[in-house]
Amino acid sequence: MSDHTGIREQQQQPDRARKSRAPAKTTFPMKAGAPITLPELPYAMDALAPVISRGTMGYHYGKHHKAYVDKLNGLIEKTPYAEMPLEKIIQSAAKDASKSAVFNNAAQAWNHWFYWLSMSPDGGGKPGGRLARKIEEDFGDFDSFANELKQAAMGQFGSGWAWVVDDKGRLKVLKTANADTPIAHGMTPLLAIDVWEHAYYLDYQNRRPDFVQTFLEKLANWDFAQKNMEG
Repeated sequence: MSDHTGIREQQQQPDRARKSRAPAKTTFPMKAGAPITLPELPYAMDALAPVISRGTMGYHYGKHHKAYVDKLNGLIEKTPYAEMPLEKIIQSAAKDASKSAVFNNAAQAWNHWFYWLSMSPDGGGKPGGRLARKIEEDFGDFDSFANELKQAAMGQFGSGWAWVVDDKGRLKVLKTANADTPIAHGMTPLLAIDVWEHAYYLDYQNRRPDFVQTFLEKLANWDFAQKNMEG
């Protein structure tokens, strides 16, 4: 059975027709026609400690993320997907249930790369500038926004992701199960929180709420989120 279960926003299914759009503003680094490679981290392996330890990063980036990239390369070799950007692979495979393995590995390769960029050793706190104003416009205030994001991350049953997205000019918070990703649904991701257990279990055991709270306080890369919003 595929683990591509479909996105949920406020427990509603989005318009499936939007899948044909290409919303990603931040594109995965790759060379046309060449095998997909594991992107370098934007910081040292221990730069996020003590919030996320070097040990967690070693397993998460060095083993889990790499495994998705390696498996995807094996699945798309000598197929039309091998000539596509990663975002296009995801959007194409999302339309075909027989390509669930391609979708799952492609989406997880992309989601993890986006997650690394969603964190910074100098992150956390509150955003400023246009992003802060847009959060106030769409959520009322930062605290309401942060609470909704925490609830999405903590409320995702089992494995998945919490996201801040731009959906047709409006900021929204949503959660996705397993490998599902907003770029398969016509939305522009601004920030991601990985709530698969391997993202935090070595450091937090079953205390997902502590991990999510500390992510927002210490790591959230609001500058990256604003760049994605501004395109």
